[in-house]
Amino acid sequence: MPNVDNRGWPPPPQRAALIFQHLGQLYPDARCSLDWRNPFQLLVATMLSAQCTDQRVNQVTPALFDRFPDAASFAAAEPEQVEPYVRPTGFYRNKARHIVSTSRLLLERHQGRVPKSMEALLECPGVARKTANVVLATAYGLNAGVTVDTHVRRLSNRLGLVAATDPARIEVELMALLPQADWDLLSIRLIFHGRAVCKARRPACGCCHLADLCPSHRPEPMDTRPQRVSPLTRI
Repeated sequence: MPNVDNRGWPPPPQRAALIFQHLGQLYPDARCSLDWRNPFQLLVATMLSAQCTDQRVNQVTPALFDRFPDAASFAAAEPEQVEPYVRPTGFYRNKARHIVSTSRLLLERHQGRVPKSMEALLECPGVARKTANVVLATAYGLNAGVTVDTHVRRLSNRLGLVAATDPARIEVELMALLPQADWDLLSIRLIFHGRAVCKARRPACGCCHLADLCPSHRPEPMDTRPQRVSPLTRI
């Protein structure tokens, strides 16, 4: 029997392992939902996914990549030429500007290729750890950290796995709970569960398979205030 704290819950590392195992059974085929054919397309798609659903991004990228197939084509364009293609994803002016600037930087420093290091990716305009983690893990199989999006932030707090609310601190705390090999899958599985069950405004607690491991579980769905959307800076 696992050790428990004074509230009757196993400590976070043990509970994280159990949650990870249960999520794996619920979502055995979970993977990154974005459509991509090469690391550069994944980088662009991930940048577009900020404050936007992966489904919407996947609707936009076929025409976008048909017009701008690589970093060189984006680098030769002006943001205004990219904006009409990415408008449906929201914050389209910032996104178009970041994609063009990032493409130019990749040509200048990396021969148009997406680098395989966190440090190099963070030099790209508009790219922060969330985007870099997705690209490194999904395109290259490198788990440099845990991707903390809105779903991961919400679920990691509701499940009592972290005490922090800041994404940077949440990532650090989640990284300490599971082996590095599991970091990417932890994020993806939490995202799938956040979309399907543990939603922001009305989580389906009554049918949640993690109820016995969740300190926030309630018999009736919770109502929370709609989340405010901040202007896009770095994703």
